[in-house]
Amino acid sequence: MMEIVPADSSHVRNRNSLRPLSRARTAGYVPQPFDSEKLPQTLINIRDFLRVANEIESESPRAAYLCRFHAFERAHSEDSTSSGRGVRQFKTSLLKRLEQDENATLLMRKEKSDARELKCLYQKYADIFKHGGESASASREQLMSLYVIASVLLEVWKTVTSEAGLEKLASGEDIEEKPELYVPYNILPLDPGGAQQAIMQLPEIKAAVAAVQNIRGLPLAENHQKPRAFLDLLDWLRYWFGFQEGNVVNQREHLILLLANIHVRQIPKPASMSKLDERAVDELMKKVFKNYKHWCKFLGRKNNLWLPSVKQEVQQYKILYTGLYLLIWGEASNLRLMPECLCYIFHHMAYELFGVLSGAVSLVTGEKILPEYRGGSESFLYSVVTPIYDVVKKEAERNRSGTAEHSKWRNYDDLNEFFWSPDCFQLGWPMRLDHNFFITSECKDGHTANAKDTKDEDRGRKWLGKTNFEEIRSFWHRFRSFDRMWAGSRDTEDEDFERKWLGKTNFVEIRSFWHLFRSFDRMWTFFILALQVLIIMAWHGLGSLFQFVDATIFEDIMSIFITSAILRLVQVTFDIIFTWKARHSMHFSQILRYIMKLVTAATWTIILPIYYVDSRRNSSCSTKRFRSGVGEWCFSSYMATVAIYLLSNAVGMVLFFIPAISSHIETSNWRICSILSWWAQPQQYVGRGMQERQVSVLKYTFFWGLLLFSKFSFSYHFQLKPLVEPTKQIMRIGVSKYEWHELFPKVKSNAGAIVAVWAPIIIVYFMDTQIWYSIFCTLFGGVYGMFHHLGEIRTMGMLRSRFQSLPSAFNVRLIPPSSRKEHETNVSSFLQKKIRKVSEIGKNSAAKFAQVWNQIISSFRSEDLISNREMDLLTIPLSSELSAGSIRWPVFLLATKLSTALDMARDFVGKDEHLYRKIKKDDYTYDAVVECYESLKNILDFLVMGELEKRIMADIIYAVEESMNRSSLLVDFKMSELPVLCENCIELVKLLFENKEAHKDKVVRLLQDVFEVVTKDMMINGSRILNLISCSHPLEGDAAISLGKHDPKHPDSCVPKHEPELFSSSDGICFPLPNTDQLKQQMKRLLLLLTTKETAMDIPVNLEARRRISFFATSLLMDMPAAPKVRNMLSFSVLTPYYMEEVNFSKDELHSSQDWVPIIFYMQTIYPDEWKNFLERMGCDSWNEHNVEELRNWASFRGQTLSRTVRGMMYYRKALKLQAFLDMAEDEDILESYKGIEGEHDRKNSQLSLSAQQDALADLKFTYVISCQMLGAQKASGDSRAKDILELMIKYPSVRVAYIEEKEELGGDKKVKKVYSSILIKAMNKLEQEIYRVRLPGPPFIGEGKPENQNQAIIFTRGDALQTIDMNQDNYMEEAFKMRNVLQEFLRHHAERPPTIIGLREHIFTGSVSSLAGFMSYQETSFVTIGQRLLADPLRVRFHYGHPDLFDRVFHLTRGGISKASKTINLSEDVFAGFNSTLRRGYITYREYMQVGKGRDVGLNQVTKFEAKVANGNSEQTLSRDIYRLGRRFDFLRMLSCYFTTVGFYFNTLISVLGVYIFLYGQLYLILSGLEKALLTEARMQDIKSLETVLASQSFIQLGLLTGLPMLMEIGLEKGFRTALSDFILMQMQLAAVFFTFSLGTKCHYYGRTILHGGAKYRPTGRKFVVFHASFTENYRLYSRSHFVKGFELMLLLIIYNSFRQSHQNSMNNVLAAYSIWFMVGTWLFAPFLFNPSGFEWQKVVEDWKDWNKWIKNQGGIGVQQNKSWESWWNEEQTHLKHSGLGARIVEILLSIRFFIYQYGLVYHLDISQENKNFLVYVLSWVVIGTIFLIVKVLDEGREWLSTRFHLLFRIFKAVLFLGVLSIIITLFVICKLSMIDLFVCSLAFLPTGWGLLSIAQAVRPRIEKFGLWDSVQVLSQAYDYGMGLLLFAPLAALSWLPVISDFQTRFLFNPAFNRHLQIETILPGKHKQM
Repeated sequence: MMEIVPADSSHVRNRNSLRPLSRARTAGYVPQPFDSEKLPQTLINIRDFLRVANEIESESPRAAYLCRFHAFERAHSEDSTSSGRGVRQFKTSLLKRLEQDENATLLMRKEKSDARELKCLYQKYADIFKHGGESASASREQLMSLYVIASVLLEVWKTVTSEAGLEKLASGEDIEEKPELYVPYNILPLDPGGAQQAIMQLPEIKAAVAAVQNIRGLPLAENHQKPRAFLDLLDWLRYWFGFQEGNVVNQREHLILLLANIHVRQIPKPASMSKLDERAVDELMKKVFKNYKHWCKFLGRKNNLWLPSVKQEVQQYKILYTGLYLLIWGEASNLRLMPECLCYIFHHMAYELFGVLSGAVSLVTGEKILPEYRGGSESFLYSVVTPIYDVVKKEAERNRSGTAEHSKWRNYDDLNEFFWSPDCFQLGWPMRLDHNFFITSECKDGHTANAKDTKDEDRGRKWLGKTNFEEIRSFWHRFRSFDRMWAGSRDTEDEDFERKWLGKTNFVEIRSFWHLFRSFDRMWTFFILALQVLIIMAWHGLGSLFQFVDATIFEDIMSIFITSAILRLVQVTFDIIFTWKARHSMHFSQILRYIMKLVTAATWTIILPIYYVDSRRNSSCSTKRFRSGVGEWCFSSYMATVAIYLLSNAVGMVLFFIPAISSHIETSNWRICSILSWWAQPQQYVGRGMQERQVSVLKYTFFWGLLLFSKFSFSYHFQLKPLVEPTKQIMRIGVSKYEWHELFPKVKSNAGAIVAVWAPIIIVYFMDTQIWYSIFCTLFGGVYGMFHHLGEIRTMGMLRSRFQSLPSAFNVRLIPPSSRKEHETNVSSFLQKKIRKVSEIGKNSAAKFAQVWNQIISSFRSEDLISNREMDLLTIPLSSELSAGSIRWPVFLLATKLSTALDMARDFVGKDEHLYRKIKKDDYTYDAVVECYESLKNILDFLVMGELEKRIMADIIYAVEESMNRSSLLVDFKMSELPVLCENCIELVKLLFENKEAHKDKVVRLLQDVFEVVTKDMMINGSRILNLISCSHPLEGDAAISLGKHDPKHPDSCVPKHEPELFSSSDGICFPLPNTDQLKQQMKRLLLLLTTKETAMDIPVNLEARRRISFFATSLLMDMPAAPKVRNMLSFSVLTPYYMEEVNFSKDELHSSQDWVPIIFYMQTIYPDEWKNFLERMGCDSWNEHNVEELRNWASFRGQTLSRTVRGMMYYRKALKLQAFLDMAEDEDILESYKGIEGEHDRKNSQLSLSAQQDALADLKFTYVISCQMLGAQKASGDSRAKDILELMIKYPSVRVAYIEEKEELGGDKKVKKVYSSILIKAMNKLEQEIYRVRLPGPPFIGEGKPENQNQAIIFTRGDALQTIDMNQDNYMEEAFKMRNVLQEFLRHHAERPPTIIGLREHIFTGSVSSLAGFMSYQETSFVTIGQRLLADPLRVRFHYGHPDLFDRVFHLTRGGISKASKTINLSEDVFAGFNSTLRRGYITYREYMQVGKGRDVGLNQVTKFEAKVANGNSEQTLSRDIYRLGRRFDFLRMLSCYFTTVGFYFNTLISVLGVYIFLYGQLYLILSGLEKALLTEARMQDIKSLETVLASQSFIQLGLLTGLPMLMEIGLEKGFRTALSDFILMQMQLAAVFFTFSLGTKCHYYGRTILHGGAKYRPTGRKFVVFHASFTENYRLYSRSHFVKGFELMLLLIIYNSFRQSHQNSMNNVLAAYSIWFMVGTWLFAPFLFNPSGFEWQKVVEDWKDWNKWIKNQGGIGVQQNKSWESWWNEEQTHLKHSGLGARIVEILLSIRFFIYQYGLVYHLDISQENKNFLVYVLSWVVIGTIFLIVKVLDEGREWLSTRFHLLFRIFKAVLFLGVLSIIITLFVICKLSMIDLFVCSLAFLPTGWGLLSIAQAVRPRIEKFGLWDSVQVLSQAYDYGMGLLLFAPLAALSWLPVISDFQTRFLFNPAFNRHLQIETILPGKHKQM
């Protein structure tokens, strides 16, 4: 197709129109906007023209046309060949629009020519802009919009006039002649037009800006001889070092905000806030350069932070250094994940910076020191960042999407750790690109080369390949001068080096379970030695652990040191093996250390046994008998040798209790300390100085001391000691007859039986520490929770009883202390804070509490958690009484109190004092009575207007109050009529509230009724008041009488007069009442007080609202730092990574079915009360289509969507604005409604109004950035999610979105290349506006997606702290108020390191519907509460487990960021941030007084995928260097804590399941060999009963059930132990044990397989709704290998176990053991179907069966998905084996051999074998198997060759074959005594053998394919899968016939929904369609 282009631009049609288009034009004009947002990435710069055209189209269609035409011309000039992606389509659509509009717009032109049209319109907008800039009422956004329109019109006008040769603008009319007043900005408008903005008027901002703009005395750059008007320090750095402009603008704001926030926090305050305090600069420098200084110290180099001697220049230099680092960091892209690489770059650039500043001269060249990479605006990017980035990228490509071995490529850690060695300085500066660091590929001949260097082989340079002599010479030289050796320097740049790939650095990740021993060798050694001691003691029959002091026993126990030496040798050997591939990057000192360690360990392994044997043979002892008589001590040479051996351990023990000394030794540069550290641990940059303070050490020592004592006592008395005597008996029993062919008949002591008996016990011994940890976690976590006041207010009843204390607690916790009281607050005790009364609250504290409380209730209403009525009941009224500290309580607290008081008064007999005391006993009752009385008086004062009426009402009130004063109320009034009076008052207040004029007569009658009831029925002396009605003359002084006053001088004087009835005169009452908000609110409150019947326990109805109110109230009682003022608080950012998840549900998605259930129908069913509240808020009874956006929001806020997360995070801003208002507002402002003050933004036309100042402080302290990884692609493709994100930015203007733009550009070589940029945008005028653009060296996503996504956006975050929030999280208004308290934790550290990560509590909001979701919710809640509580304190091993942790932002941006991103190894990227922080001497803590919502997966398949991902991540952690270093560098007890709370949990899960296999296979060996029968027979003869118990010990292995203990404790703390117990019982009835046992299988499968074979990957769960029905095929694909195969194997074992035991063994212990394993089998086989909604619906079962058959029979191939074909799934299921190493394949083969034991054992139990034990029987069984395989192969080949062309012949062939086989079987029945049982046993024997052969074939697939047998393997595998599917499907089909089964499943699966009375049946798959 020919390209469409405009005509030659050199020709002009005439002065009045543009040149013609090349296509025919269409008449008519349709004014509609052209899509200006969906543009190709290469044409983004024409967007303003299209936007302006849309903006002015209604005003001037012709000008809009001209703007679009100009945009088309620019697009064509920039990409004339339309080579960019999407350019051709865009140009075509735009050209079509231009053709359509050309003639029509020409007719609508207002001026004579296009130029005049443009000029007039331009001048109009230019004038508006100029006058708007002078007006204070014009907003900055409006002015910026006007400026853009005028600029675009000017450019288009100039183009038209230049082509037509028309006149130019007069001087001064050109808007572009002025400097740019308004440029896009993020937070700080640093342009001249923003100088008057409120945030720029803050003194701290002014001070920081002035400091950054101080360029006095700086030398000018070569290319910048004239300083600009607004040049600042960062601009200066840009011109010298070649940084990007976008990076400079971004970091300028970043630096100013950091300085300003630190400056304003200084204590004492600076003398002048307008001048930046030196302390603020020092504090920032200290934080930014702490890691850099440590790095320099570690490498033995001096840092390059040189400062001048002139004091006036010091601050300028400091800011320059800080700015330089931030600019390097901001432009480093993926290098930000390599912190020491940045230190290296900064080190050299800082040296250059000081050289430029000081004018220093190089000693080498004699010239002035200048930056090596000075040049253009992107020279730093291309010269420094890109070369290193290319290395990272190429190494990541060698990962091959996670399939390559970790040892084959360098990850981020390897590349970064290259800079831990002085060798990094060989890179030089400028960097030598021929250095081996930049080599990324390995050649076949063993050498390596980079693509860049292969062309330059003639250089002949060789790197890092020293000869042995040179190495040795260099080492001894450095040994003589210790400083050089410990610095590890290799300053040999002048030597030749062999060019080679450097390989791994310091560590190699090798797939092996031995990593667990290597990383935690001290733990395994300890447990093995303890096991040895316990066995020795049990063997000697000791009754206690303390009876080992007998000489003989003690000598035996001393043998453990020989074991220790052997284990030490094993550990050192593993160290050498696992680091072998990193040997080329290791320093010689490290190699020497490994050699010396090996030699030392081998020496001790030889010496200790020699001395031990010698001491046992020739014992010359000096014996000393103790008075207690416990035994004898024998001292020998062996003991002396052991003492020497333990010397190093003794030193370590001493240092353990004095952590300060240990930390100093590790971090010191003293030579002796360096030597000690070198021997103890590898000298590495991280992992040093991690010791805790002594108090913490004592706390976790106490914890582990109790735990280990309990564990070893239990193991000794209940596991090991009972086995000793039976073991001795087994060893003495002789077995001569076996029931199979015994391969090792001469083995003594029945070793096989002993192994079978002891192996399960040993497994339990090593595993049960995890169980003990769960128990102690429960106990200690519960105690800690109680001390932290968890659950003090857990119900609305408890809230009611404690509500009066909330204002005081609020005052202490959330109100900033005054400067005078701040010291008092710090020194007062926590108890004193707790007992403070409301009367002690400050003057305005009550008003502040009311404002905050009402804002919380308002947020509940906006979220539709409560109704309008509930909001009225929960709101605290604002009144002048609050200023005095008196609070009018919410109505829900006073509800029913008035009726209670009326009942008491009506029936009360006694004195007034007693009645008053009774009412006063309940404060709420008294308050309700007083408030009702006062409110009624006030309303009547407004209502009653007539003089007579006022006098009568005054007299009544006077009588009442006088009676109360005299304590004669019960005497003067009849209380029995109070209910009648109350009813009349209720009716009266209702009419007054409605305030309709038509009701005036009713109001009069009700007033008369009230009057009569009071005067005639209640008052004893009411006649006096009745006489007033007949009075005609006014009383003397009546004018002075008003309501509530009375003249006692003339009580009875009256003059008869004929007047209208009381209250009925025209001026008797004022009705309708004045329509004032205050009066209306008062009447509403009075009406609620009179009519509300619900108690406080029933309000609110919504369970979520109750939970949130209760937790907020509880949190006010917890210990938290005092809140600072908003201005003085730490600033923070929130970062949310987003990929492709839902932003908002669209209208179509809401009404489309998801497995028969529309989303909106699902939401209405699950949240019926919230739907009702939503309709009430919308003002309608049923939904209509008028406001679809509100419906979308309502549904999206109840799903796991981005919009829900954004709404929650923006509560931070709302809370900060309210808190800033409370900090700044005057007394009278606080008593006003905050909403009213919030709404009067710029009411005084001033940027310094209260509202503007609130916005300024909120912007200063809070930033929210969403990192939308795919937004660029979404915008280009027109994805609706891009539009939804824009709508979010429009709705929340302070939201910022960062994304990656991929753009194609034409390079200098005329080739199109992709250019990547990181962009920050915001919404302005309902369109997106680009703020910053930072070009990247290449595609940023080269590692794991999520951490790379966070890394690209982190440069746009601000503040001191950074909170990481996932997009499935939520936040709450009431929790946002506590954020400044949490941030103070970074500053509140007493004798501890300041925290670097603060963990927060999470509430799982997805657990309220289904039982499965509830299990997940409880499990997750117990981990994020009681689990993390214990990890943080006392264990001190909490890490970062995801969101919503708060990071010390500056700490982490200088140490590699908030996550690690290496492919595969950092799959669980979050936890590595915690590892990294801990290894770098950070401190991680946890606080529970603040919570954040979080969604979790709610379906079993989703849960399984999530747990599989976590298990994959933990397996990769097992292999990682971080776990290795933590295990090695932690002290022993912290190492235990680290193990059992990270990878140890998963490994113990694995070995607990492994224990089941060992037990069953051991029993299989005993049964089939005949050993068990013989042993038990002999044992019974000798009356040894304990042997049966020992054989059943495996039944006591806990299969994940003990995970419920922490859960039970946490529920007890927060809901009460009675509720916890009932919930726990209910969970068991809902099959919680099934779920947790099934989850156990998931964890062990994916953990074990990933360590062996790899394959760790992110598994998207989809976050579907809980009612989603998964097909049988989907379940089979997901669980076949992880659960079903293992379940069938265990079932086969149990069948054989029970079948061959029944004849001689029926012990109850064995029955229990078999029962527990049967439970596991049933769970693993059928749990997916039990937890599958509608899993037993017959219709669904039929559909699943059809789908299963279609899937199993479909052919696979290229492009066929797993869910479409069994073959495709089967091939995909083996991918982990394709990339496995040789060792993993061998392990897989060895594990598969276990399946052959069935055949070997069972063939000897066949009747046909006739008890023949010859080996030939086993050989014949293989002949049978071979025959079966041959028959299958013949059938397969026959089907291939005969079935199509000779179908009849093939059928005859099959018949003959069948008859032949049948005849052989019959012959065997007749001749060889084959029985039917034999056929069953043969099936049990041969089926496992076939599966074992399949497993081996898959492991050696290349060999099988080579022999052409793979097709047969595939056929056999398909037959096995089909058979397993049938066995699973048969019970499902049978049970689906019974309707009760389906109903039972629905009940237990959705029991929480039934408890909430939800109609769950309507949304179940299959049932909704039937309805």
